[in-house]
Amino acid sequence: MVSREVVDLLYWRDLQRTGVVFGASLFLLLALNACSIISVLSYISLALLSVTISFRIYKGILQAVQKSEDGHPFKMYLDQDVTVPAETVQNYADATLEHVNAAVKELRRLFLVEDLVDSLKFAVLMWILTYVGSLFNGLTILIIVHVAAFSWPVIYEKHQTQIDHYYGLVNNQIKEVMKKVQAMMPGTKPKKE
Repeated sequence: MVSREVVDLLYWRDLQRTGVVFGASLFLLLALNACSIISVLSYISLALLSVTISFRIYKGILQAVQKSEDGHPFKMYLDQDVTVPAETVQNYADATLEHVNAAVKELRRLFLVEDLVDSLKFAVLMWILTYVGSLFNGLTILIIVHVAAFSWPVIYEKHQTQIDHYYGLVNNQIKEVMKKVQAMMPGTKPKKE
């Protein structure tokens, strides 16, 4: 489901490309944290326009001095087709619709307490998120997730055996606690593994 290009980016296979993507996206998130989205988009557009206008003027002066007929410096990009095909939009809309429907069904199941244990787990998660939300705003959490997405795969790849060992220990402890909690709750059956 995840494309090979995304995996290569997250695992830093091409350092230059990943560095540009990570740096630019982190800069954008930090800029959004400091300024409004309108200001950030305006500043990025002004910076891009400054570069392209300067380059166009530079190429025009160079053509006048050298008396050459190179034409427009961005001709190659102006001739490219930038329209988005309708089938691409439809494919993304269909995929998004599947995810939205699955999320709505799961939320209905949790809020209408189809399974008491799962609904209680969800309630605990929401309670924990109230504390996380009071400490961080959504953009700060997005920045943390972004940095983790670019650093965690490399860390895991280098220290996989140790991480898997400790993850197994923690997972076994959590399963034991969940079995004890389920045994103490009336009307719940432990799930089969």
